Amino acid sequence: MADLVSPVGRDIDRVEGRLKVAGAAEYSADRRVAGMLYAAVVTSTIGKGAITGIDTAAATAVPGFVDVFHHARPLMALAAPPGPGENYAPLQDALVRFHGQIVALVVAESPEAARDAASLVSVTYRAEPPRTSMDGNMPGVPANTPNLPPAMVTVLEPRFPTIDAALAASEVVVRSTTRTPVQHHVAMEPHGALAVREGDALTVYTGAQMPIVQATRIRAKLRNEPATVRVLAPYVGGAFGSRAQPWSDVVLAAAAAWTLRRPVKLILTREQVFTVVGHRGEVRQTVRLGASRDGVLTAVAHESDAELPFVSGWPMRPADDTSAVTYRTPNLHIAQRLVMLDRPPTWAMRAPNEAAGAFALETAMDELAVATGVDPVELRLRNSATVAPATGLPWSSKHLDEAFRVGARRFGWSARRARPRPRIDGQWLVGVGTAAAVYPANRESSSVRVRLCADDTAVVSTSISDPGTGAETLLAIAGADVLGITVRRVRPELGDSLLPPGPPVAGSSVTASTVPTVAAAARNATAQLIQLAVTHARSPWHGADPAGLSFADGRLRGNGRAMTFGRLLSTVGAEDVVGQAQTVLDPVKAGQFMFHSFGAHFCEVRVNRFTGEPRVTRFTTVVDGGRIMNTQAAHSQIVGGVIFGIGQALLEHDPVEPGGRPASANLADYMVPVNADIPPIDVHWLDHPDPELGARGIGEIGTVGSAAAVGNAVFDATGIRVRELPITLDRLLLDPGEH
Repeated sequence: MADLVSPVGRDIDRVEGRLKVAGAAEYSADRRVAGMLYAAVVTSTIGKGAITGIDTAAATAVPGFVDVFHHARPLMALAAPPGPGENYAPLQDALVRFHGQIVALVVAESPEAARDAASLVSVTYRAEPPRTSMDGNMPGVPANTPNLPPAMVTVLEPRFPTIDAALAASEVVVRSTTRTPVQHHVAMEPHGALAVREGDALTVYTGAQMPIVQATRIRAKLRNEPATVRVLAPYVGGAFGSRAQPWSDVVLAAAAAWTLRRPVKLILTREQVFTVVGHRGEVRQTVRLGASRDGVLTAVAHESDAELPFVSGWPMRPADDTSAVTYRTPNLHIAQRLVMLDRPPTWAMRAPNEAAGAFALETAMDELAVATGVDPVELRLRNSATVAPATGLPWSSKHLDEAFRVGARRFGWSARRARPRPRIDGQWLVGVGTAAAVYPANRESSSVRVRLCADDTAVVSTSISDPGTGAETLLAIAGADVLGITVRRVRPELGDSLLPPGPPVAGSSVTASTVPTVAAAARNATAQLIQLAVTHARSPWHGADPAGLSFADGRLRGNGRAMTFGRLLSTVGAEDVVGQAQTVLDPVKAGQFMFHSFGAHFCEVRVNRFTGEPRVTRFTTVVDGGRIMNTQAAHSQIVGGVIFGIGQALLEHDPVEPGGRPASANLADYMVPVNADIPPIDVHWLDHPDPELGARGIGEIGTVGSAAAVGNAVFDATGIRVRELPITLDRLLLDPGEH
């Protein structure tokens, strides 16, 4: 761009920011349409069994009551099609599969009437003992998943018949068994939907990470009765994986609108979100590390047992996404199992496998540093991998060593002392810890449409949604960069299943997948503009050789003339020109490299000597995430990811009672970090463009390893190694060695 500075790599305000802070952005629960009904759900109070009776008499007497539906009086025949999501259809049978399952739906003329009527529905059950304990049901079944590597991988030197033999031959061996508990997404916007039937078509307004996927799944769950289903999600108040598919609430809202032929809005309560919507599952992992006395790894064994509810969920494979790609080792063994339980569904949650896997691996690495006497940063540098241990493939780009060196300098790591409990400041024990972060740089196929308009603005359209990650601003930045115009002259259009199909808003894939496609679509649009210029009779370039024309800085130039695209369109009487592009993932190139982002965390923790209270007081994170598109958004995403990790480390858990009830399924009992829990977080990125991808996703990398950095700092402060999260003060009142 000759006249304008490119917006790429700068602090760019959210293009939708003013609407959001002014309360003018309409989320699903904000929308109102004529004739709208309101729905509320009744959820089960047992963990497993069957419904023996439902009494709705009191509910029907509530003023404004319209209808009630349950298994004996279903809305319509619903399906549980193959694929992601629950393996049962709601309100189709009397079975209770988990505590908090939807067992009835009440529809009324107002939200108050729906809520009151739902509270008066009386359900009786025949209860059965649910399987809720990981301990009582291990070992599980192999976590084999279609299109993924086997759940068990073993790479050995010829001299070793087994990983146990390789470990036995190592000079130093550490064994670390860790447990990470249930976590919940707790997005700011509660889950729900507004469904509107118009003839044989259905429109659903709902928070959706993948509007096209949601539309396809909703139609399939309604047994394809609607001719078309359109999903609109222009604003999404947080997702983190929880809105990757339509849960039972969305399906029931759609079914009610279809059956009653009136718009129906269903918004879950906070408590209901905890069980109706998938959560991050519980996982137990054992990592064994073999090394030489100077800390060079000779063997890594990583085994995991993860919760998988019978109603389906996310098949957690933490070892495959951490130990298989992080440190150099000649001997590697991975074994991943799933434990089937009668619990609410699990699903992907920000860094779904990696957050748990990194806590296990990076805790074990810290234990190896203690066992060998090698500085924890130096230990990681000595075991830096130039190729992925499990596959032998090189990375497209990797600067993790630089991230550790830069982070150590920024944090002041050199002041660290070698032994635990080195510093006492009044009533506080002070310690520091570090951990690595590795997360896949996913890239998916995508389609984008770019429309150049007569008012000198451009519209960039694709079906992706923006759950607060800055995707809307990303489209504006990418379009402005290629077209050479200001960001405010680009109007992003997204969150609509009818738009060109974009990549999933998941797996940190949007930036790497979408930016090249926006550029290609913009170039196609300018090619269409040049073609219009040389063929239209009213164009000043009519009859000119198109090779003599060029487009830059929002202007068409050639033959001694220059004109903005809007002026040219106005001159010839055209409203717009449209360019489209589709980027298809190249499987050959994808098979040549490993594509990952990397990061290094540094944390300072203070632990009260008398109460055991832990506090995070400093945090530094350095990320190697390729080309950074929007530094303001990048900073926000990394900080948000680190906060996720601090919450994982110190606060978040939801124990399941023997009867199947989640004990902390509300915002009073489920603790998440607040401002007082979080210190200023120093964020830095290396900004080395990836030779293959350019930009790489950074939305989840901050969550990976940050909990381990906190745990390692707690050990440094206290000498107490806590291997089961969260690290609560009661665990730090015990003597060292009791964990």
